[in-house]
Amino acid sequence: MKMVSLCHPVRIRTCGKFATRNAAAKVLCSMETPPSQSTIKVVIIGATKEIGRTAIVAVSKARGMELAGAIDSQGIGEDAGQISGMEEPLEIPVLNDLTMVLGSIAQSRATGVVVDFSEPSTVYDNVKQAAAFGLSSIVYVPKIELDTVTELSAFCEKASMGCLVAPTLSIGSVLLQQAAIQASFHYSNAEIVESKPNPSDLPSQDAIQIANNISDLGQIYNREDMDTSNPARGQVLGEDGVRVHSMVLPGLVSSTSINFSGPGEIYTLRHDVTNVQCLMPGLILAIRKVVRLKNLIYGLEKFL
Repeated sequence: MKMVSLCHPVRIRTCGKFATRNAAAKVLCSMETPPSQSTIKVVIIGATKEIGRTAIVAVSKARGMELAGAIDSQGIGEDAGQISGMEEPLEIPVLNDLTMVLGSIAQSRATGVVVDFSEPSTVYDNVKQAAAFGLSSIVYVPKIELDTVTELSAFCEKASMGCLVAPTLSIGSVLLQQAAIQASFHYSNAEIVESKPNPSDLPSQDAIQIANNISDLGQIYNREDMDTSNPARGQVLGEDGVRVHSMVLPGLVSSTSINFSGPGEIYTLRHDVTNVQCLMPGLILAIRKVVRLKNLIYGLEKFL
């Protein structure tokens, strides 16, 4: 058994403000290596959503794992492979009974992971059910509240079950955020520019996460007009002056860039997303890693 110390600040935006846990939450993760011959049984909650259908294909094609269940309140009875556009049916129907699927996996004594793409209100119960049957969980529900994460962390610690709560499953997004943290120590001006094809959920979770990550580092950004109320200057995220500008035009790819400037130079980091496929390499990596955990961690970066 291997003990690993992981730290990550957990911040969310609530009622226009940022809720920040003081100091990074230190998590001691005990890891155990599963048998090398073990095939990971994967259950996907939210199977009929675009990300769920894409995940079904990715899991079915990945080495060392297989789809064992597709859960949703829509499309009940339809074949998981067919709704995902696969050439051959998987002979796994979409069901609305998570307990039955988990019980079947538990009886087979297989290593299992529940991937949760559902809603914030159902996440806690889903993780508890999975743990009751000995399955680890991956939660990708971007609007999950800090209180829920805290409760899940306490539960997983007590139950000795692995769980990843991921604000993003995009490896590129994680690398962008890590590079932004490094750059933030060297520049006093920082602004985020994002583009989206539709106006839902702006500023995006990626923009909020970047602003969180480069705040509380002892740096105050954009001092020259930090207190301006001119709406053309964008929205301030957090207390340290980071501004975000959101552009919405049909046909644009989803893009997030952070622009730093110093004397005589501008440093720009940018990440473009063309479709939901960008989340699949991170998801497959997380499935392989989470089965070794014995408690909850926050952030895909812990696995990179």
